Amino acid sequence: MKEKSVLVTGGAGFIGSHLTEELLKLGHLVTVVDNLSSGRIENIEEFEGNPNFRFVKHDVSEPFCEDFDWIFNFACPASPDAYQTDPIQTTKTSMLGAFNMCGLAKRCGARLLQASTSEVYGDPKVHPQVETYWGNVNPVGVRSCYDEGKRVAETLCNDYRRQNNVDTKIIRIFNTYGPKMRVNDGRVVSNFIVQALQGKDITVYGEGTQTRSFCFVSDLVRGILAMMEKDGFAGPVNLGNPGEFTVKELADIVIEMTGSKSKIIKLPLPSDDPMVRRPDITLAKTQLLWEPRIPLREGLSFTIDYFEKELTKGKII
Repeated sequence: MKEKSVLVTGGAGFIGSHLTEELLKLGHLVTVVDNLSSGRIENIEEFEGNPNFRFVKHDVSEPFCEDFDWIFNFACPASPDAYQTDPIQTTKTSMLGAFNMCGLAKRCGARLLQASTSEVYGDPKVHPQVETYWGNVNPVGVRSCYDEGKRVAETLCNDYRRQNNVDTKIIRIFNTYGPKMRVNDGRVVSNFIVQALQGKDITVYGEGTQTRSFCFVSDLVRGILAMMEKDGFAGPVNLGNPGEFTVKELADIVIEMTGSKSKIIKLPLPSDDPMVRRPDITLAKTQLLWEPRIPLREGLSFTIDYFEKELTKGKII
């Protein structure tokens, strides 16, 4: 593959840092832009000696003007705890970030891949979720800063493509997990693993019957790159693991795999929490020749090992 100049916004985050690592392995020149509001400098420290890597601290809600071949727009807090901390900034990051990256792609003729989310489907009435489903989203709820922000980002990408011939692509990411997640990330996999390793009660919301589909991060990165390299296909396309588990099943698996004595306690269900989540990946299979390879227990094993080391470094356990 020909060497490309690549921008990864949100590249110090969980998924962005894994994507950056793979792009560097492929020999590309990578600039990471991140304001470090939810990303961590520790996630990209290992790249500092690489002459093909550069980090710029910058907020994508402000314009960024350089020339690139590829732009991956991943800048946005993704866990409910993080994006609800400052919902106005979350909306600005999604909306203005997409606006600025679309404008940059238009100016320099770059291909832009927008990281969207399964949350655009809201609490779905179609299951599993297909890309043609328009969703069931509360536009005024506590999660709407993220859900609607990503929906607007998709709108901008499509309108820039239709009106200005910008080469835009959209992926809808379903629950992803793996090393480099924050200890206090607030997502269900990291929450359960950290609670189990610390011997704390595992907090399940509602009865734990809501379902999720968990994709290991290396599988997701393969899908991201397959989408970016695919000519003539703009998406949106679902990227996720179609294996479906209840939250209670995940808690039981984590307790078993960690050998924890933790007990499961039930808390009230958060507002607008989706009851089902599972991607239909038919489009990814046919257009990208992609599907996940890592089963849940194998991915959890890698992730548990990572959190054990992180917690030990922090002298928490």
